Amino acid sequence: MSALNLTARIGVIGAGAMGAGIAQVAAQTGHQVLLLDNRPGAAAQAIDNIDRQLGKRVENGKLAAEARDATLARLHPVESAQALADCSLIIEAIAENLEAKRALFVQLESLCSAQCVFASNTSSLSITAIAAPLKHPHRLLGLHFFNPAPVMALVEVVCGVASDPALADCLYDTAKAWGKKPVHTRSTPGFIVNRVARPFYAESLRLLQEGAADCPTLDALLRETGGFAMGAFELTDLIGHDVNYAVTCSVFDAYYGDPRFQPSLAQKALVDAGRLGRKSGQGFYCYSEQAERPGPSTLPDAPAPQTCVVEGDLGAAQPLLSRLQDQGVKVIRRDGGGLLRVGDAVLALSDGRMACQRAQEDGLRNLILLDLAFDYRQATRIGISCAAGIDPLAFEQGVGLLQRAGLHVSLLSDSPALAVLRTVAMLANEAADALLQGVASAADIDLAMRAGVNYPQGPLAWADAIGPAYVLRVLHNLQATYGEDRYRPSLLLRRRVAEGRTLHD
Repeated sequence: MSALNLTARIGVIGAGAMGAGIAQVAAQTGHQVLLLDNRPGAAAQAIDNIDRQLGKRVENGKLAAEARDATLARLHPVESAQALADCSLIIEAIAENLEAKRALFVQLESLCSAQCVFASNTSSLSITAIAAPLKHPHRLLGLHFFNPAPVMALVEVVCGVASDPALADCLYDTAKAWGKKPVHTRSTPGFIVNRVARPFYAESLRLLQEGAADCPTLDALLRETGGFAMGAFELTDLIGHDVNYAVTCSVFDAYYGDPRFQPSLAQKALVDAGRLGRKSGQGFYCYSEQAERPGPSTLPDAPAPQTCVVEGDLGAAQPLLSRLQDQGVKVIRRDGGGLLRVGDAVLALSDGRMACQRAQEDGLRNLILLDLAFDYRQATRIGISCAAGIDPLAFEQGVGLLQRAGLHVSLLSDSPALAVLRTVAMLANEAADALLQGVASAADIDLAMRAGVNYPQGPLAWADAIGPAYVLRVLHNLQATYGEDRYRPSLLLRRRVAEGRTLHD
């Protein structure tokens, strides 16, 4: 089944920001769109808002006036569900209330033809549960857009237990025709994005609670080292802590208290205090006009070494060597176990153990652990940790070497897997479990995380790039250190490592 023809009329119920955005997307593509809201005048007001937004794009030279006029001519406010009877597709974007959604679709089923497809834009409710009261539940699927719908590329096409796969293919092709990047997913809690993304917030929140570093430093590491568009604290401030915390609690409850999804007391405290982020003027950061954004913690400049010794392969951190050589550092190579020596300092990529533990177990004095970088050739900052009692001169030598490579250096407390590494390992682990459980394909999981939350790389492809065995070792060490099931490695990750295969195989 191919995409809906442009002659197909689209109904959108709910004229809030999301519903209006979906209506705009469909109208811009060429469909006649009927917009319904139970608040008198809300649909017409939403179309007026679209008019103003498109007008600004025309003024800025980003949209032709004719295209704006054509889009607006296809948008029609309606006053009752009966007006939607001739629609080929009706998309619901009302409040996240199961009974309200069920009642709406039962009403629509009595009004619309048997060929009309129903779609819910729910981000948290079960498509299976919404469809259950229908006489023909196969015709209801999820079509989860991301806000703002005209801008965000991702659409999750969600199948419940009874959903017709042919209709899912039709909605997939339709979303693609609308200029979106659709993915197929089963109706499980959080679908793809709201499930797989939970560790991105959770690990930064845990590090904050443990005093590993402050918010500006952890955010800077995720951005400048990890390649993420935003850090966890600035992103949750933008989303709103009431919204982000509620999603976390919803996923946690839906998975029967799985510790992987455990909510954070630090975030709950903000919600309880009414510090909801940008919209309230205060979250992890202050947003008053007078407030100055605090910067990350950065170590002062240290003397620049001229020579270093690399023993063996540094793993994912190997590109750091060419960066040092480009800055005129003489790199002497020897066989060994993946260590970088400068003066009395020993540097190594973290494997998920604390520096104090690894120094003791591996017999390494003056050990400095490096965080993972998305691209060591392009990163502008690196996080490090070290064991207590490190020789000050050796510490200075190690920091100076990293600074010689052009990196700002941020010191974390002795935390297992530091910031970026533990975040990436946990994202990959959750993505692997979603793949194992048939939630979506590896390609769709990675696409969803790139297009839906703007990750620099899909978590499964990222794990393949740095090595599934390395990710597994990091998770084993995290689980051993914390003694928590939160860090238990996915069965699929274990299996693929044992088979010598990648997660995309």
